[in-house]
Amino acid sequence: MSQEDNRAIPDQIEYWNTEAGRAWTARQESWDTAMKPFSDASLIRAAVAPGESVIDVGCGCGATSLQLAELVGPKGRVLGVDVSKPMLARAKERGAGNPVLRFAEADATTYAFEPGAADLLFSRHGVMFFAEPERAFANLRSALKPSGRVAFSCFRTPRENGLITTILNAVAELVPPLPKMNPDDPGPFAFQDPERVKRILGAAGFKSVALEPVDVQTDVSNGKGMEEALVNAMEIGPASRALQGATPETRAKAEAALRSVFTPLQQGNKVLVGAGIWIVTAKNG
Repeated sequence: MSQEDNRAIPDQIEYWNTEAGRAWTARQESWDTAMKPFSDASLIRAAVAPGESVIDVGCGCGATSLQLAELVGPKGRVLGVDVSKPMLARAKERGAGNPVLRFAEADATTYAFEPGAADLLFSRHGVMFFAEPERAFANLRSALKPSGRVAFSCFRTPRENGLITTILNAVAELVPPLPKMNPDDPGPFAFQDPERVKRILGAAGFKSVALEPVDVQTDVSNGKGMEEALVNAMEIGPASRALQGATPETRAKAEAALRSVFTPLQQGNKVLVGAGIWIVTAKNG
């Protein structure tokens, strides 16, 4: 990646190549389980067909790229792009030997995609972190065929997403507040406003932009019960950044607080938390 690319979203690139990238890679199996309801809902709306060429934006550790590779079959192509070296390394391990799959360490805002070659731009919660979303989507659109389309998932409002707010609220009194973010800043809720999403995609040249609200229940424990849910929440969940550098005493208090809010959500070996997402679809012209 060039120095110019690195300047495009420096905070996000640093974050996903340091503590976040390492933690998400270490907890990849659990997070794949937690995010699978998002993937499944998005893939249904994407209507992937055999033989298609797909770009998976923000592919992370490769779970969605592997799903897409199965759907396009042996005559299709899937390119997974991400800025995180550790997560891409795991994705490449998981996709090794699959001729349909390839991966690129790339900022989607500036990467030189093959022009007009892709049928579908897909992303599971990977596009909310663009520092320049209109520019990023315009660049991604250049990779689409004239008949191409886009399908991605993103969070709705904080109050509709216990997956984040329940966990953050549990530890809020124990840690310094996270930096206050403006609604348009890159982050989990950057695409909560449907009108903003329509403006961004419209400015990038997309047509027929539609947002469908979908509610899911996600298991933050990977089917392994309370202890796994607590580790996930503190290592890769929204509380992880807030707890970075916290003392052992504070971490112990945070664990107790999280246990208290998770207990009513436990169903057998699962800890189910609600999430409200948009499934966004659009066409290239």
